[in-house]
Amino acid sequence: MIDRVGQRFGKLLVIRFARTLPKWIKLWECQCDCGNTLIVRANNLVNGTTKSCGCLKMAVLLERSTKHGLSGGHGNYTRLYSLWLDMRDRCFRKTNKSYSYYGGRGITVCKKWDDYASFHSWAMANGYKNDLTIERIDTNGNYEPNNCKWATRKEQGRNKRNNRIITINGETKTLIEWTEIFGIPYGVVRQRIHRGMAEYNALTLPLRKIHLY
Repeated sequence: MIDRVGQRFGKLLVIRFARTLPKWIKLWECQCDCGNTLIVRANNLVNGTTKSCGCLKMAVLLERSTKHGLSGGHGNYTRLYSLWLDMRDRCFRKTNKSYSYYGGRGITVCKKWDDYASFHSWAMANGYKNDLTIERIDTNGNYEPNNCKWATRKEQGRNKRNNRIITINGETKTLIEWTEIFGIPYGVVRQRIHRGMAEYNALTLPLRKIHLY
């Protein structure tokens, strides 16, 4: 591993090694010239994807991204524009409640999507609708055209990193998918497994019938 402590990348000074993610992805803690600190992937530092904490360019991006009329205007932002803002916020602002799951893991937004017009064009060309949310195909990857798609909230929920994956007869699915196949409530199965029941039994054991008199 290359020791990058003391190296400078744009406005970022590497101050310490943070940790290693799966697939040997190295994370470094950096201090921005503005005083903020953030966790950045080594490859994002080296290839220039991340050059600051985002504090200086955000105001410029907001101003530039409202002039073309796609945002809906201040105080009346479109849903898509709000999704773009939220995506950037959880990757770059440490006080965001979800930062630890995104920027804190070194996940960033590609430079091309610094421009909202570019993100808007990609969204429209790739099936965006008001009932869909943006999802990363590789949950350890960045927000970029080749790693993102639009999905329903149900589909997105199935692809979370903490989903329980179960294999039955050589076929692998998430727990919620198996509950739909076996026709048993998801909450019942989760409770059974929590009590120590084997996964297959939890999915196949018939529900008790309650007799009312």
